Amino acid sequence: RLPIPKLEDTIRRYLNAQKPLLNDDQFRKTEELAHRFEKGIGRQLQEQLVAQDNLNKHTSYITGPWFDMYLKAREPVVLNFNAFMSFPPDPKSEYNEQLTRATNMTVSAIRFMKTFRAGYLEPEVFHLNPKKSDTQLFKKLIRFVPSSLSWFGAYMVNAYPLDMSQYFRLFNSTRLPKLNRDELYTDEKAKHLLVLRNGNFYVFDVIDRDGSMLKPSEIQAHLKYILSDNSPTPAFPLGYLSSENRDTWALLRNNLLDNGNEEALQKVDSAIFCLSLDDFPVKDFVHLSRTMLHGSGANRWYDKSFNLIITKDGTAGINFEHSWGDGVAVLRFQNEVFKDSVGEPAVSPQSQPASVDSSRAVQRLDFKLNDALKAGITKAKQNFDSTVEALTLDIIQFQKGGKDFLKQKKISPDAAAQLAFQMAFLRQYNQTVATYESCSTAAFKHGRTETIRPASIHTKKCSEAFVKEPSKHSTEELQKMIVECSEYHGRLTKEAAMGQGFDRHLFGLRYLALSKGTALPDFYQDQAYARLNHNIISTSTLVSPAVQLGGFGPVVPDGFGIGYQMHGDWIGCSASSYPARNGKEFLQCTYKSLEDIFNVLKGKKISS
Repeated sequence: RLPIPKLEDTIRRYLNAQKPLLNDDQFRKTEELAHRFEKGIGRQLQEQLVAQDNLNKHTSYITGPWFDMYLKAREPVVLNFNAFMSFPPDPKSEYNEQLTRATNMTVSAIRFMKTFRAGYLEPEVFHLNPKKSDTQLFKKLIRFVPSSLSWFGAYMVNAYPLDMSQYFRLFNSTRLPKLNRDELYTDEKAKHLLVLRNGNFYVFDVIDRDGSMLKPSEIQAHLKYILSDNSPTPAFPLGYLSSENRDTWALLRNNLLDNGNEEALQKVDSAIFCLSLDDFPVKDFVHLSRTMLHGSGANRWYDKSFNLIITKDGTAGINFEHSWGDGVAVLRFQNEVFKDSVGEPAVSPQSQPASVDSSRAVQRLDFKLNDALKAGITKAKQNFDSTVEALTLDIIQFQKGGKDFLKQKKISPDAAAQLAFQMAFLRQYNQTVATYESCSTAAFKHGRTETIRPASIHTKKCSEAFVKEPSKHSTEELQKMIVECSEYHGRLTKEAAMGQGFDRHLFGLRYLALSKGTALPDFYQDQAYARLNHNIISTSTLVSPAVQLGGFGPVVPDGFGIGYQMHGDWIGCSASSYPARNGKEFLQCTYKSLEDIFNVLKGKKISS
């Protein structure tokens, strides 16, 4: 079970995270408020939280508040919450033809779903010592241990089973817009796929009456039929509605239902997943990121648990809605779909589609729109277009080294990347700001995520030395500072993964205070608390052979959304931003910072 940290530990960690962001006077005030909270109302809230947790052993203390945080948010899901991960191309280039890849990936996704539902999907396990635990022998032995004890057997060899309670929401699931708080909807009985092309909605069954998957050649035939349909883009593409403010969308959805669209919407909501087929090739990595992060609002349904997007040249990616689950579940799905579609492709470029009557099997959904709905779609499109236009997305590839060199120097690759972001922001804006790095707590029952706070007194000191006065320090002194940052970051990461961060705990206590209807404690009304939770640098990393790029939008208007990947001999990084910030310049500063870090570790002098 996810532990509730001790209140004194949380307050200590919170103050450590505040220290680099505040001047002495501000810090004294925040420290006083924090200690008063710890001895007073905070103590009472902690006791109540622990008591409540003991009564709900089937779940974790963060589950309810975290679902509420996502589902009560009224901002559009696109760019604010949905993230993307793109697949590398199929190594066999001819298999990247759109129809071939769409068929293979759809078949692999359904295979994954069927394997999961039948209880045959291998458990997700984090191996700290893979040589010992990620072996056939261990898997054979652990099978015979009763499930109530098997986790303990895994712990003995440093293997940690991860929570898989989110996985069922991957399929047949949608976030439904409702006034004030959305709902998650799942209908596992539905057997059809939703396909979007050119803003048109199509459905066809991919599971037959016996629960078996349709033959791949039939799925291929139906997708070919959709790809050859010449229907123009609708004058009022419905997809834009799923990009709207949630209350606005909830009212428009009620109008849709009242206007005779209940059956069509039911088909959209219950579909196994949404396959979005785009009619253009991808030009470059920036275009790829934009296509997967937001694309054309007409050809996405952002409320589905995920959209599998495949462009004209077979470039593929996943855009996923975030309330139902986190990157760990989506990454497992992405890994399996990539491995299966490449290693065991269901069809080849030479395969002939089955000779079936697709015009009968495939249904194009028609929506009945009144004037209010047409006006609503027009407004949603305007809002979507202006937001997307304001967003900039930039990418760098640092080719002068990667995680292999850093590990050789006993530096945490993640710590080096985070240090580079701190240096970059200092170089660009001359300040240290609230920074967020996501860390999974899936090692616990119903764990979600915890925050690592990469901005520390160590990174601030090191950044100032590198950016402001490199000539004042010897290479050895700078190396020592990097080591300090790496060790401290490693400790923060370990604490977060073990459920010992402070962010979720303070969030849970605040949620409890609000639910009691009492006045919000002074501690939470401190400007410093608000500033720490205004995450100007929001970061996330995932590394897998099945992920080429990943990214998300800034979480605040004056922030950066930073997705990064540490590879053996290079580092990839993308930054999204709005006009308040310059993402291109930030990445140039990040590049310079990485260069400096690598040079210092090689024993070279750096220039300011």
